[in-house]
Amino acid sequence: MDTVAVIESGEGRDEELARLRAENGRLRKAEKEWELEREILRRAAAYFAKEMMK
Repeated sequence: MDTVAVIESGEGRDEELARLRAENGRLRKAEKEWELEREILRRAAAYFAKEMMK
């Protein structure tokens, strides 16, 4: 393998790593949003269930 191919493959790995890190960050942010939405829905369900018992 020549030097140019080694450099290109190294850059390709760096780009792939950067892409994966960005995707991981995006997915973690989405997960936090889903957790918040789930908590809101859980509390709303508990509230309405309590109201139905009155």
